[in-house]
Order: sequence, then C-alpha cells, then structure tokens
Amino acid sequence: MIRRNFIKAGLAAGAAAVGAVALGWRGAGAAQESFPVSHTDAEWKKLLTPDQYAVLRNEATERPFSSPLNDNKKAGIYACAGCDTPVYSSKTKFDSGTGWPSFWEPISATAVGTTTDYKLIYPRTEVHCATCGGHLGHVFDDGPKPTGKRHCINGVALNFKPGATEAS
Repeated sequence: MIRRNFIKAGLAAGAAAVGAVALGWRGAGAAQESFPVSHTDAEWKKLLTPDQYAVLRNEATERPFSSPLNDNKKAGIYACAGCDTPVYSSKTKFDSGTGWPSFWEPISATAVGTTTDYKLIYPRTEVHCATCGGHLGHVFDDGPKPTGKRHCINGVALNFKPGATEAS
C-alpha cells in the first residue's frame, strides 16, 4: 500500500511539473523585470510567429533537432528573434549533440541575462535576452573550454545574420 501511494505521489508531482511547463508557467525572474524593449502581450503576438511567441514569451522549448540553425556552420551573428539584439556569435557555436544550437558564451557579458528556473523541480539557469527579456534557453556547466558552459538555445528564438560581425 505504501509503495502504491509513493508511486501515485510521484506521478502527481510529475504531472504538475509537465503541466506547469506546458502552460508556460513563469517563475520569478525575467517575466517581472523591466527591459529596454517591451510590448503588450497582444503586440508580442502580432510581432512573433506562434512558435517564437511560445518560446520567447512563454518559455516553451522547441523540439530537439527541429531548428535549421542547429546545423548552421556559416559565419555570422545570432540575434534575438524578439528584438533583433545580437546575442551569440558563430565563433562560439559548437555541436553539443543535444539537438539545439549551443554556444560556449554570449556575444557580450551584457547581451543576455540569467535567472533560476524551477519548472522541472530542480534548479536550472534560464537565459533570456537582456534587451527584451525573451526566453532563449538554458545554460549548463558541461560545455567546452574556455568557459565550460553550454548555452543551449532554442533556434526559433534566434535570427541568423550571415557574415555579420560583433562590430556590425
């Protein structure tokens, strides 16, 4: 009987976590901050595609291996799809094998911000655009040198600008 109750409790907790993610639950962090670029929810819906809106404004995650940017090897800049702010450079992109575009550092220390996200019960570091607050992805401590970081970014949250440089 105890085992059955334990299993039921685990399933209930898992369902609650999945529901929170599916509904785009936003904890403390980027959602409550003020950013240089801001719009009403209705304006964001008009400016973004439904997939971009789900990721950037409701912290959804695109399916792995679904973004053409995952395999992109061209030189250029990756900008936030919400406000066009440069956030990552092709110079720091690497193939993490995870199914999402990955970078070992942002284009500058001020291009992105981070918050702690508890949507999967355990803490993760969320990465958001420092200009509009759009959810980009998460950062993990299993990346390559020199930083040891892996910024695992939703491709739909990015616009690629081929040939652009940090100075552009």
